[in-house]
Amino acid sequence: MDFAHDARTEDLRARLAEFLRDHVHPAEPVFERQLAELRDRWAWDSVPVLAELRAAARERGLWNLFLPGEHGAGLTNQQYAPLAELTGRSPQLAPAALNCAAPDTGNMELLAQFGTRAQRERWLRPLLAGEIRSAFAMTEPGVASSDATNIATRIERDGDHYVLNGRKWWITGAMNPNAAVIVVMGETDPDADRHHRQSMILVPRDTPGLHVVRAMRVFGYDDHEHGGHAELRFDDVRVPTANLIGGEGDGFAIAQARLGPGRIHHCMRAIGVAERALELLCARARERVAFGKPLAEQGVVRDWIAESRVRIEQLRLLTLKAAWLMDTRGNKAAHTEIQAIKIATPRTVGWIVDKAIQVHGAAGLSQDFPLAYGSALARALRFADGPDEVHKTALARAELRGLAR
Repeated sequence: MDFAHDARTEDLRARLAEFLRDHVHPAEPVFERQLAELRDRWAWDSVPVLAELRAAARERGLWNLFLPGEHGAGLTNQQYAPLAELTGRSPQLAPAALNCAAPDTGNMELLAQFGTRAQRERWLRPLLAGEIRSAFAMTEPGVASSDATNIATRIERDGDHYVLNGRKWWITGAMNPNAAVIVVMGETDPDADRHHRQSMILVPRDTPGLHVVRAMRVFGYDDHEHGGHAELRFDDVRVPTANLIGGEGDGFAIAQARLGPGRIHHCMRAIGVAERALELLCARARERVAFGKPLAEQGVVRDWIAESRVRIEQLRLLTLKAAWLMDTRGNKAAHTEIQAIKIATPRTVGWIVDKAIQVHGAAGLSQDFPLAYGSALARALRFADGPDEVHKTALARAELRGLAR
C-alpha cells in the first residue's frame, strides 16, 4: 500500500499551492471589494480580479482539473482529490479561478458523459472555456426532494418541442445572469415506474416563461461560491426536443451519475476548509493570552487541536479510498464510501470550524475571518446532494444486506 502521490499530482500540488499563496489569497479582499462595486452583485464572475486569476491559472496549466478524459485535464479522482482540497482553503475564489466550481463541474461532467455532439458544442465547449456559467435545477418546494422520484415539474412532449411547467428552488447558480443554460429535471411519464418517470433537459436562460422568482440565502450568505441560489418558475417553457439529455425516463439515472462525483468533490474541498480553520485556530491560540497564559497552553484548546488533526486525517484517508475505488472499480462500486464521506465530512468539518470560532471569540463570527462562512458551508453540506438521513438509511440497508465493506 503506497500513500504517496504520483509525480504529476505532486507537481500540480506544488504549482497550485504557490498559485494560492501568491495570487488567490491576496486577491480575496480585492474580490470582496470589487463584488460590492458590481451593479449586479450576482454576476460575481465578472469581477476583474477573477478574470486575472483565471488567465494566470490557465497559463500555469491549472484549468479544468476536475474533469477526466479528453475534455479536461485527464486526472483521476485520486489525483484530483488533494488539488480540490487546496481549493477548499479559499472556497469563494479558488474553484472559480480554476474553472472547477459547482454547479458547472457537475454539468460539464453530465454533458461530457451524456450530451449529444450538438449539445456539447453549444454548451460544453463554452463552459470548458469559462465563457458562460450554468445551473442545475432538481430540488422543488412542493415535494420532499431528498427522494428525487418525487419531482413534480412536468416536461410534456408537444410535437418537436417539450413544454415545462413547475417550480424549483435552491437552484445553484441560477441567480448569476451569466448562467446561460439550466439543466432541469422533471417528469415526462407519470405512469412509468418511479425511477423512469423523470427526464433531464437543457433550458436556455432567456427562454420565454422561465422566471427567476427570488434569491435564496444560506444562513444569511449570498453564497457566491456557487453562483447564488434561486427559486425558479416555469410557465409553459418551450424548448426543442433536441435539448433532451439522453432519452425520456433517463433523468433519475443521469442525476445519480452526476451527483456521485459532485459529492466527493464537495468533501474534498471541505477538508481544505477544515485545514485552514485549524491553521487559524493554532495561530490565534499562540498569540492570545487569557488568565495569564496563551490559549495554546490551555488544556481544552490543545485537546481541540489534537482532535482536529486526527479527524482531518481520518476524513482524508476515507475520501482518498472513495476516490481510489471510483478510479479502479467505478462510481457504483464506491457507493458505500461516497455515502460514508458524505455523512462524516460536514459533521467533522463543522466541529473543527466551530472550535476555531470559539478560540477567536467574537472575531470568529465576523467578516474578518473566513470561519463563519466556513461554518455555514459545512452545515449546508448536510443537505447538498442529499441529506445525512438519506445516506445513512442507504448505508445501513447495504450493511444489513452484507453489501457494505
